[in-house]
Amino acid sequence: MALEVGIVGLPNVGKSTIFNALTAAGALAANYLFKTIKPNVGVVAVPDDRLKIINQFQETEKIVPASLRVVDIAGIARGASTGEGLGNKFLSHIREVDAILHVVRCFASADVIHVDGTVDPIRDIDTLDIELALADLETVDPSLDKAERLARSGDKEALARAELLKRAKEVLNQAKPVRSLELNPDERKIIKSFGLITAKKVLYVANVDESDVHGQGPLVSAMRQRAAGEGGAVVAVCGKLEAELAELAPSDRAEMLTAMDLKEPALAMLAREAYRLLGLHSFFTTGPDEIRAWTIPIGATAPQAAGVIHTDFERGFIRAEVYTLQDLQQYKTEPAIKAAGKMRAEGKSYVLHDGDIVHFLFNV
Repeated sequence: MALEVGIVGLPNVGKSTIFNALTAAGALAANYLFKTIKPNVGVVAVPDDRLKIINQFQETEKIVPASLRVVDIAGIARGASTGEGLGNKFLSHIREVDAILHVVRCFASADVIHVDGTVDPIRDIDTLDIELALADLETVDPSLDKAERLARSGDKEALARAELLKRAKEVLNQAKPVRSLELNPDERKIIKSFGLITAKKVLYVANVDESDVHGQGPLVSAMRQRAAGEGGAVVAVCGKLEAELAELAPSDRAEMLTAMDLKEPALAMLAREAYRLLGLHSFFTTGPDEIRAWTIPIGATAPQAAGVIHTDFERGFIRAEVYTLQDLQQYKTEPAIKAAGKMRAEGKSYVLHDGDIVHFLFNV
């Protein structure tokens, strides 16, 4: 699934440093403001220790984790919605992603001047929210006018769109995101069709300094309180440290993590949280050629999951043979799992669980 998350933030918050560390993309320009409108795109592996556990019992030539596409979007300045800097040229890139990683600066540095002179994460979140809300209003206003004109002719769908857009305009005029509205599934589909930026799910990324790698300081605490009020989450990342870790050999990386009292790079948690933000989870296939994690939406059925591997698998789906990682750890081999009656035959209505290990039987 080619799902994308867009990294956004004000200039000089460390957004591109985090993108480069996430994607191991190498050295890119540190400050995009007013320089380029073309975003950088990278593919990020979603770390999953379950793949290594499966490999303990199944020899294979390669291990393929799940992945996400990450888009690094130019720094958004105050006034972007009215054309300041690159204006709507780069705001349009945000409309195309499935979810947003909002990087917020929580570190002080004499070398990297904050655009507003001081470090204040809540002010910065408000600044970006206002710009994105203003940009969405530019979409909502003409769409509302059109829907109201059609509604006067008795068009029920247009009437429903008009009422929904009025609600969206009301929250946007308060500089609140459209995602703060309580919407039913039909309303969510309508809103999605307009490509509103503030309707997208957001994960806040607190870029901290090396003295607060766990994100326990007051700046990150304020962000967590803000995110909790929106039903969101915060991941603390030290962009500088993560950039250094990305360049180290695995043994040196482990040593540095231990020295910093970290179990894993913070970017591993960030990738997993972004994955969950999109409503995704993984199932696994195993074999001598590869052990692989496949990405599916939570709630996907067995035929839909088979279709992620190949469309023919969904079309010719017969059944799925399913077992769990716990079964593999207990019985060690697939023949032993079958002998214990733990290999389940599941039909077309089966909804896959996160971490299911699956063989698909199909006929084409």
